[in-house]
Amino acid sequence: LGEASGPRTVVSGLVKFVPQEELEGARVVCVTNLKPAKMRGVLSQAMVLAASSDDGERVELVTPPDGAEVGERVTCEGFGAEPDEKLNPKHKVFEKVQKLLKTGDDCVAYYSDQALSTHVGPCRVASIAGGAIR
Repeated sequence: LGEASGPRTVVSGLVKFVPQEELEGARVVCVTNLKPAKMRGVLSQAMVLAASSDDGERVELVTPPDGAEVGERVTCEGFGAEPDEKLNPKHKVFEKVQKLLKTGDDCVAYYSDQALSTHVGPCRVASIAGGAIR
């Protein structure tokens, strides 16, 4: 994630959908201010965002555009506030946000009606239009 402290360990539930070889070294969009959680006995320090088809059969990684810097913050126009350093799990902030994460007909990732973007453009998935992002 481009941090001076070195790489983070990220555990995902994507093994049925995305081969490990495709995930390793992939440029992905992650949520990094969640409380670390143990998954399969390993402490996961971030969450990889992925979109799923309506039937749940296909899952694709949300990826930043070419030219985006590793570790660059993804933003949404109109939401300029600094993010919380760590989200309080008791307040279920991410769960509320997640309900409004989706892909558009253009396969761009959106929060509400605003694109998730880097300084060079929007983040997207390969082909899932109208999918929920989790």
